[in-house]
Amino acid sequence: MQHIKQPIAQEFEVFKQIFDASLQSTNPLLKEVIAYIKQRKGKQMRPILMLLIAKSFGEIGDSAYHAASSLELLHTASLIHDDVVDESDKRRGQKSVNALYDNKVSVLVGDFLLATSLKEAALTADIQIVNLVAKLGQNLSEGEIIQLSNINASDFSEEVYFEVIRKKTAALFAACAEAGARSAHSSDEMAKKAYLLGEMIGISFQIKDDIFDYYPSTEIGKPTANDMREGKLTLPALYVLNNTNDEKIKNLAFRIRSLEATKEEIDGFIDYVKDNGGMEYARKIMVEYRNKALDLLPPQTSLPLREALAAYIDYVIERDN
Repeated sequence: MQHIKQPIAQEFEVFKQIFDASLQSTNPLLKEVIAYIKQRKGKQMRPILMLLIAKSFGEIGDSAYHAASSLELLHTASLIHDDVVDESDKRRGQKSVNALYDNKVSVLVGDFLLATSLKEAALTADIQIVNLVAKLGQNLSEGEIIQLSNINASDFSEEVYFEVIRKKTAALFAACAEAGARSAHSSDEMAKKAYLLGEMIGISFQIKDDIFDYYPSTEIGKPTANDMREGKLTLPALYVLNNTNDEKIKNLAFRIRSLEATKEEIDGFIDYVKDNGGMEYARKIMVEYRNKALDLLPPQTSLPLREALAAYIDYVIERDN
């Protein structure tokens, strides 16, 4: 990460100051929750991507910093709301906001962050970036709803899976990449290419997260089979289910979706997916999207920035948390 951030080290520190300054309140409870959120923030990969893209196209100014803050705030709000929807009690290995406080506080804090995100978007004074943030909010919500409705589906559709991750995960990376390009006043054509670059990175990122779900680790921030305990079947399982004639396994998958499967049944299902090529398939698809992202790197980028962006893309698929 230090190598990746090196070309934007100074700019990243400015971003952190603006991001922290945006989260202010005189309410004691809200201040307490905000302090907890700040304390457990992750690597902030999305603003890093945005700043790298912005610097690839030109100078990083106030518009870029406020856009990065807006998108990171919206991302944080969506995570808090998702934890309420999914009834999750952990986030990045620590207690989620809803576990530490309650659902009412979590929803309201998420709303506060969302409103603050819109305020930061307005400070860019760029209607295209404001529109980008608003569209992202729609995509995140729609992706969550598609995922919820898919729990009752009668098939195992990869198409629906990719629609969900495009809206829930890839849309965030895509918006950051496009906002970076637009903040540097790039052409519409280059901004659209930046969006595609971010989308390819985001899809790779989510597939890597899905692979994590099949292996025990306390470092990745969620226990093994967390997705399946929430009724979600991801790419490794979908591939195996679409390439097997084992009706018992398919029936078990439906039971997982309907939250009726036991821990032992889920453990057996994980072993079946691993033994029947699910992990190899997911890794192959992840690398394909990583290669598409590399092909979309801005051609005019200086060597240090190009190397940092390439390292960023590789980090997405090689990280261990």
